Amino acid sequence: MLTTTHGFSGFSVTDIEASTTFYREVLGLEVSANEMGILDIALPGGGAHVLAYPKDDHVPAVFTILNFAVDDIDRAVDELEAAGVALERYEGMPQDERGVMRGKAADRGPDIAWFLDPSGNILSVLSD
Repeated sequence: MLTTTHGFSGFSVTDIEASTTFYREVLGLEVSANEMGILDIALPGGGAHVLAYPKDDHVPAVFTILNFAVDDIDRAVDELEAAGVALERYEGMPQDERGVMRGKAADRGPDIAWFLDPSGNILSVLSD
């Protein structure tokens, strides 16, 4: 058994300043940077953190790297759109006119909507 005190996740970004602005000002998260330019992003709910590190040859993943659980998917989409964030549309996904895949109504999982950070990383808001 691995003896550890906690865990965290990390992902790369192309531009630390743009990422800081996005995660802090657009998403409203607590963001700090260390002396090497690595961002520590505190997730809502307390305790959980993710790291974003600069990488010159960054290539965004083709999957969702970070999910934000929300109580109300429509309110979250409204807030994202008000902040200038566009939702992603994916071919073959049954998304509605707002870009939300309504899974709860069809017993297919949570309601979910995807969007990108400035480095092209895929993020989501989802509601059970």
